[in-house]
Amino acid sequence: MTDVSQTGGQLLDLAADVLQQTQTLIDRSLSVLKEKTVENGRLSTEKLDSYQLVSYELSLSWAECCAARFMLEHSRQSNDEFTNRLCALFCAEAVSAVCARLRARLADFELADEDIRAVLNGEAASAFLASQLSAANIAAIGQDVVDRGPNLGPDLLEDRYTMMRDSFHRFADEVVMPLAESVHREDLIIPEAILGPLKEMGVFGLSIPESYGGLQEDDKEDTLGMIIVTEELSRGSLGAAGSLITRPEILARALLKGGTQEQKQHWLPQLAVGEPLCAVAVTEPNYGSDVAGVKLKATPTEGGWLLNGAKTWCTFGGKAGVLMVLARTNPDPAAGHRGLSMFLVEKPSSDGHEFEVTPQTGGKLTGRAISTLGYRGMHSYELFFDDFFVPASNMMGGAEGEGRGFYLAMAGFAGGRIQTAGRAVGVMRAAFEKSISYSKERVVFKHAIGDYQLTQVKLARMAAHLAACRQITYGVARLMDEGKGDMEASGAKLFTCKTAEWVTREALQIHGGMGYAEEVPVSRYFVDARVLSIFEGAEETLALKVITRSLVENAA
Repeated sequence: MTDVSQTGGQLLDLAADVLQQTQTLIDRSLSVLKEKTVENGRLSTEKLDSYQLVSYELSLSWAECCAARFMLEHSRQSNDEFTNRLCALFCAEAVSAVCARLRARLADFELADEDIRAVLNGEAASAFLASQLSAANIAAIGQDVVDRGPNLGPDLLEDRYTMMRDSFHRFADEVVMPLAESVHREDLIIPEAILGPLKEMGVFGLSIPESYGGLQEDDKEDTLGMIIVTEELSRGSLGAAGSLITRPEILARALLKGGTQEQKQHWLPQLAVGEPLCAVAVTEPNYGSDVAGVKLKATPTEGGWLLNGAKTWCTFGGKAGVLMVLARTNPDPAAGHRGLSMFLVEKPSSDGHEFEVTPQTGGKLTGRAISTLGYRGMHSYELFFDDFFVPASNMMGGAEGEGRGFYLAMAGFAGGRIQTAGRAVGVMRAAFEKSISYSKERVVFKHAIGDYQLTQVKLARMAAHLAACRQITYGVARLMDEGKGDMEASGAKLFTCKTAEWVTREALQIHGGMGYAEEVPVSRYFVDARVLSIFEGAEETLALKVITRSLVENAA
């Protein structure tokens, strides 16, 4: 049997080899799916929809392998023994999970059991998987986690990013965490004690160029910097801090893509300092991820437009002073997404769970906060527009922006997926840290629970998955700063958000009965993590309509 007891380059080479063999199985299945769903040289949406389970599982498998590849690349660069061990464990678990997924429905993927055995039972692969997935190996990693604490090895960040991380790490510890529980349990709006200092730290200008008063260089984006800040704030609290950057980033991207020069000069400097705060109103009661189906009507009137209809899940819609609203300016249903336009709707800021706006220009806008099991602090609102007047100057892009709303929305959401991956990593880190400390403190049958093998196994697997999620998020952020990585961003969002649910579940389980008590933060992490797979593209829509579609179109 091949000796895989050594760490370092040889171990990573084995992991890379078995991972590549697994990826080959995915590629073969994608090629088969392409043959079934392409007609006359074009992918048929209707045919692809008849293979939804296959599509979903191929997307998830691809995303999991993608995370493993980014983790492998990071491990090779770090040359750190503990990082290598986490990497090898994650790769072994990823290969096992993907092969089990494929083996469960061989006929659907048009594979044979021999194909799976060829990957798993080769001499080197078999020895690698056996050694990495053994209880002894995983428990030994878990014991190291208990001894090391939450340190996952070198992060290889540049000095400026390290300084940025350390600054927001301290802010999360000293300001956000002491307030997070009361915000969650009492369903409060984010307090000024959090908002004020973040405005001074420039957090709302991270996605806005320096020429418009932001912190981003004019000639390039800094997605990685945004991710690092998002991760640290989400570690403090997803609802009370971690999602604050999302809305100004979406609006800033849309304005930079299609706003008039006057609109950019007017709005971007204000957004950069968080005055006003903003929200995004795109989702409707019957149209979530299907943005092209938006029905809120915008009817031309003297000097502007009248908005009529409803929006839902408008996060921070009460506190916000400006809403980015997608509306239908062309009533012809045949116009589809080409009949949509984007508006900047100004309103007074409100801290309440309900608000009503009746401007002198006529009409009414009302809002009601939706009760949610988690993700509290920003409040998500249902909005109702009744002949609400918006001046023509507030159509994004001016007169030339009519009919371009869908494209501006897509430009705005471009960074939302990878940012959501960053939020997931932050929530996982918080849960992981609490789990380690509790495993040392909680004594059962005269031993700290961290001394028991099953707890050690849980901590080791949490560490490996967290490390992989962090590296795919950082790696994709770097790609996006180079103008690439859109597909990988979707994969990162899909995999990290699903993983966050599992990691926070394990953290709660380690805490036992106390984990179910609201007074313990892990209960908040658990309910907060659940929303991550829903917003910024529900995981099913992301897998079926974005990832699989692109993978099939590019399959050999």
